[in-house]
Amino acid sequence: MRVLHTESSCGWGGQEIRILDEAQGMSSRGHEVGIAAPRESRIYEAALERGLRVDALPIARKNLRGLLAIRRRLKTQPVDVVNSHSSTDSWLAALACATLARAPALVRTRHVSAAVPDNLPTRWLYRRATLHVVTTGETLRLQLLRDNGLSPERVTSVPTGIDTERFVPGDREAARRLTGLPSGRRLVGIVATLRSWKGHRYLIEAVNGLLPGAGLVIVGDGPQRQNIQTAVRELGMSERVWLAGNQRDVLPWLQSFDVFALPSYANEGVPQALLQAMLCGLPCVTTAAGSIGEIARDGATAIVVAAEDAADLRRGLEKALGDAELGARLGRAARAHCAANFGAQTMLDRMERVFKDATRV
Repeated sequence: MRVLHTESSCGWGGQEIRILDEAQGMSSRGHEVGIAAPRESRIYEAALERGLRVDALPIARKNLRGLLAIRRRLKTQPVDVVNSHSSTDSWLAALACATLARAPALVRTRHVSAAVPDNLPTRWLYRRATLHVVTTGETLRLQLLRDNGLSPERVTSVPTGIDTERFVPGDREAARRLTGLPSGRRLVGIVATLRSWKGHRYLIEAVNGLLPGAGLVIVGDGPQRQNIQTAVRELGMSERVWLAGNQRDVLPWLQSFDVFALPSYANEGVPQALLQAMLCGLPCVTTAAGSIGEIARDGATAIVVAAEDAADLRRGLEKALGDAELGARLGRAARAHCAANFGAQTMLDRMERVFKDATRV
């Protein structure tokens, strides 16, 4: 098949990484896969680094220039499927396809649990212009059926898949030598783009109430960086918090942690970083935001706490840090569950089926 992924976002996070991984995986299966993104976007540069085919199109905003650029790309280089990922590129791709005589099938992937407006233009986009909608979790799928009236046969949940052979438990002390994190200190870690809804401020507050020896490692970058730095400084935590920024390889960082935390309160599918942490056998403390509950089952595969509640988050962290037997049991169960259900090949199998079904309509 010939597949074109469109992405208008210039940011960086799990969504962009999934697009790249999926494009690379489908290419390895013999499909002709391309990516269309703004020249200034992070995904454009990352696609070039991976050796993927990528076109620089002016699609960061909803305007006529972007619409004509996508339409020209589809007319001169036809594809079987367009897979759109953000709001702006989904609208541009839908309008472009609607004006082509021989248009490709449009598949829209929804990566977050933010509500979809229920108005006339959006109903056209989701019910008529888009042939199929993919969500990154079953909770997101049910949300679209319930709140937006989409037909069940037109929405499929395909959680992001992770390389289960690469993300494995490791030697913590060896990992800390690689990352430069201190030996002998209990460390809570988070890997996430620094966005408000990831809950970093609650995590900082929760760790501040833990025993003085416990530290916090924050891997990632984003718009909340300055606010996070300010909060750390005002709480007098500068000696206990490590801001690692974006890391090309997060594996040694995950393997350095004693506990992984993800206190998100909105906009989640099934988060990649949480899957990676679980595959590394870490005890995880998280919330039930979005589709997190599909992998985090309280007392079975994780410790689930209330969202936007630093006190409950602290309780969960104390439990994970204070009970080694519980932490080991949760880590083993989480790895087994994620390895069986959220591998990269499983994701590719499901997306390949969606694309093939779309081209047969």
